[in-house]
Amino acid sequence: MLVGALLLSATAQASETPVIVAFGDSLTAGYGLEDADSFPVRLEASLAENGTPARVINSGVSGDTTAGGRARLAWSLPEEVDLVILELGANDGLRAIDPAETEANLDAMLAELQRRDIDVLLAGMLAPPNLGWEYGEAFNSVFPRLAEKYDATFYPFFLDGVAADPALNQPDGIHPNAEGVARIVERITPYVLRALDGDATAAR
Repeated sequence: MLVGALLLSATAQASETPVIVAFGDSLTAGYGLEDADSFPVRLEASLAENGTPARVINSGVSGDTTAGGRARLAWSLPEEVDLVILELGANDGLRAIDPAETEANLDAMLAELQRRDIDVLLAGMLAPPNLGWEYGEAFNSVFPRLAEKYDATFYPFFLDGVAADPALNQPDGIHPNAEGVARIVERITPYVLRALDGDATAAR
C-alpha cells in the first residue's frame, strides 16, 4: 500500500511539472557550447532554483529562419506542452529577408500555437544595424506587434545585455558564450515564470 501511494504521488508530481519547448535557432540550440551551457539546460536549472521545476526541451535548429520554423512547428512539438519560447528571426535579419515575410511566418506559428491552446513567450530580435534605419524599423516592429495580437508574453530582445559585448560572445561575435547564455537566462527567467503563470500583460 505504501509503495503504491508513493508511486502515485511521484506520478502526480511528474504530471504537474510544466513542459517548456525552447523553439528557435542556434541561439537556442547552443551553437559552439557544451550541452550543459545551452540555453534550455541553463533555463531549466534557473527555474528550479526559483522554485518552479520544469522540463525544458531543446528544439533549436542552427541556421533556422522563421520559414524553417514554420515548416517544422506542427510536427516537432510533443503532445503535451505548457509553454513555447519562440525564438526565431535572427537569421532572417542576417539574410535581410523581407520583414513582411518574417511577420507572416511568425504569425502563422503563433496562430497554430493559439489553436492548440499553448501559451507562448515570444522573444524579440533586432535587425543588424548595417541594414539601415528603414529595414530596422520594419523588422523590429514585427515582434511587439505580434505579441500584442496574440496576447503572448513578450521579451523584447533575446540578446539583451549580451549583443556586441566581446566578453559575452564567441569569437564570431554573434553567438553567446557560456557567460552570455547565463546573462540571457538571468534576464529572461522572470518572464518565463510569469508566462507559466499565464500573466502575459505583467511580463511586458
